[in-house]
Amino acid sequence: MELRVLQYFLAVTREQSISGAAEYLHLSQPTLSRQLKDMEDELGKQLMIRGNRKITLTEEGMILRKRAEEILNLVQKTEQEITVSNDIFAGEIYIGAGETDAVRLIAKAAKQLQEKYPDINYHISSGDSIDVFEDLDKGLIDFGLVFGSVDSSKYEYINFPIKDEYGLLVRKDDPLAKKKAISPSDIWDKPLMFNRNTRDGDLLTNWLGKSISEIHIAATYNLLYNASLMVDEGLGYAFALDKIIHTGSTNLTFIPFSPKLEAKMSLIWKKYQIFPKHTQKFLEKFQETVNNF
Repeated sequence: MELRVLQYFLAVTREQSISGAAEYLHLSQPTLSRQLKDMEDELGKQLMIRGNRKITLTEEGMILRKRAEEILNLVQKTEQEITVSNDIFAGEIYIGAGETDAVRLIAKAAKQLQEKYPDINYHISSGDSIDVFEDLDKGLIDFGLVFGSVDSSKYEYINFPIKDEYGLLVRKDDPLAKKKAISPSDIWDKPLMFNRNTRDGDLLTNWLGKSISEIHIAATYNLLYNASLMVDEGLGYAFALDKIIHTGSTNLTFIPFSPKLEAKMSLIWKKYQIFPKHTQKFLEKFQETVNNF
């Protein structure tokens, strides 16, 4: 399967029509149709259903679209790393990060490096640990900011010198908003919202003293902002890290837990990873920023 044909396929999925993709790619419609048919024959699967007005992907087509995007992104990233001159600190750095105020430390290191090497560019993608580990393992990002312990057999890491504090996001007109701290028993009978990664035996459920089957889970989320909107609408209460949602001018408030619950964070990268010069320079600057914190 050629990369060029994957690009053709993605163009069709984006335009949702062969004629529109052919115009975008400056190809004739019969040529593009033949390339796509050859790819389907090679894979032995129908990838798209050709309707009168638009293209609809089959289940196999949706899988290929996801993988094709990953493959082409990785190829582009590899080309950028190889073609950069040895004498120039320039290039792209890709970082996946969970939602946390600790991203400021990454930004601080990047800002200091920018003053000397302005041609280093940064790409930050937000997501929870599932997204970060998946992208890191596929080589789509260079670094990941994750919470909790790190598998040192797979990843190198630098621990952040700070920890995030957990608490509950509640409406200001809710009776719980009058409390200075939330204890586990305060919310055993309440509709709760967790990050989708929450499992029995982890930091949050151990603090709560209940298994997931014993509590009322109103919703799960992977980005806290969306959960904050559900809290605002009265769907329930969201487990949250402090300083992510700025509650000052909103109808929400953050209340810390008692006993106190904190999460440690690490910047991780794949073990035995060989970085280009500009990425290595960022890693050195981040380590320096942590040491001087």
